[in-house]
Parts: sequence; structure tokens; C-alpha cells
Amino acid sequence: MNEQQSIKEWQHERMIATLRRMCYWLCAIGALWVKPALALFMGIALALTIGAPYAKSNKKVSKYLLQAAVVGLGFGMNFHASLAAGKEGMLFTIVSVVGVMIVGVLLGKLLRVNPKNAYLISSGTAICGGSAIAAVAPIIDADDNDTSLALATIFILNAIALFIFPPIGEALGLSQQQFGTWAAIAIHDTSSVVGAGAAYGEEALQVATTIKLTRALWIFPLALASIWVFRSKGKKIAIPWFILFFILAMVANTYLPIPETITKWVVVLARKALSVTLFLIGCGLSLGAIKKVGAGPLILGVCLWTIVSVVTLLVVL
Repeated sequence: MNEQQSIKEWQHERMIATLRRMCYWLCAIGALWVKPALALFMGIALALTIGAPYAKSNKKVSKYLLQAAVVGLGFGMNFHASLAAGKEGMLFTIVSVVGVMIVGVLLGKLLRVNPKNAYLISSGTAICGGSAIAAVAPIIDADDNDTSLALATIFILNAIALFIFPPIGEALGLSQQQFGTWAAIAIHDTSSVVGAGAAYGEEALQVATTIKLTRALWIFPLALASIWVFRSKGKKIAIPWFILFFILAMVANTYLPIPETITKWVVVLARKALSVTLFLIGCGLSLGAIKKVGAGPLILGVCLWTIVSVVTLLVVL
């Protein structure tokens, strides 16, 4: 009797394991065709419901795939155009990036948020959302839980901003220039900035895009600063070569006669790789990790986003 029960339990466990792997691969393939934010939430949902297999492999693959995706995205940026178009908003961008990082770190300490988690959320808020978090996370050796929660926080706020910013701008009578500047500074992710700008008007879209590109260039100095901020005594500093390749990709896209068809497909593949990466990162999250971290990261993200939005709005007005 005990032997039959053991066999049934073994068969049940095997069936569950097979089902888990099937769901995993279906979601992993599906992640290729959805936006990065949805891919992240797919991974989190899988991890918190039936559990995600291949825990060790997911962590290793996501690390290198993330770096490759960041480099690939560089082929979609024009280095010269970004600098030239963003001259007017350069000072504002510098002040906002540095200010947000300082305020974010201080708020993180006040809310007792894990320093790495607070740093990731501040980076995403200060520069360009998920791309900045993706670039900084491996440099500061953030674990998957920190990265997942930081990304989830940023993506949730991005979605909210995309819907509420245009109506607020219209209610306050913001000009195209004012709204474009406000959106570029106060909204994290580039895609959400473009979406909000397009909804407000053609000029707003152009202003928002150019200022946002200027902010994105801050990924490189932030990466260098991160090396020193999170260096450990006796530990050799790891140079983030993928960030250098990211800059080289932008330069190559700007100055080399690379066919637009090629660079377009590289960016498309990079975005798909980023979606799969975020799915894998989401798979590493657990209820235990969420309980351990608490609501601090979300509160920090909301507070930081509110401060940036209000201050930027007052400046443009």
C-alpha cells in the first residue's frame, strides 16, 4: 500500500514538474512577442503561482542576455543628434539626474530600503527606466529579487504616467514645448515618453524624444560611478565592458554607413532579448523575497516619481 502511494506521489510530482516546464517554455516563447513590462509580469506570475524551473540556468542566462540586449539597443540611438538636439535641456537634465539620484538614495535610507534596490529605482527614475536598471544591475551585483522589484515598480508607474500626463497637461494649458520637457524628465521609460508625447502633439513628441535621448546618455557616467559606489574592500573592480560596447554601438550607428535595415533588425532583436531577459528575471522572484523586502521599494518609487513630476512641472510652468 505504501509502495503504491509512493508511486502515485511520484507520478503526481512528475506531472506537476512537466506542467511547470510546459508553462515555462510557452511563456518564454510568448515573451518574444510582448512588451518588456508584460514579459516581466509573466515571469513574476509564473514564479508566484506554479513556480519556475531552471532557477540556476535562468540567473546565468539572464545576466549575459541582458548585457547583449543593452548593447543592441545602442544601435537604435543617434549619438550626434541626441547631443545637438538636447543642448537647451542639458543643464536641466544634469540637475535632474544628479538630484534624483541623491534624493532617491536618501529616501531609501529613510524608508529602510535595501541600498541596491533603492539605487536601482533611483537610476530608473533619473535616467530611462528599465534600460538604466538593466545596465546598472549587473554592475552593482544586484540579485534577481532586487532587479525584479525595481523593474516592476518602474513599469507600473510608467503605465500610470502614460495615461494621466496628457490630460493633466491639457488641463493646465501646457504648451507643446512645456509638455515635452515635463514628460521627458518625469516619465521613466523611453517608450512611455514617446507615447505620452505623441498623444499630446507632434512638437511635444519631438521635444520629449530629444531630451529623453540626452538623459539616456547618462547611463555611461552612471555606470562608472556605480563601480566606485558599490566597490567592496579587497574585491577587484569589474569593468562594465558591455556599457562601453553600448556607447560604441551608438557611435557606429551615427557615423558608420550601416544600412538602416540592419540596425533596425538589431534593435528589434535586442528588444526581444530584453523581453525574454525580464521574463527570466521575473521567474526568480518569490513570495518569501517580497515579504522580506516589504512595501518599501514601491513607496520609494512612488515618492520619488511624485517629487520629480511636481518639481519638473513647477519649473516648466
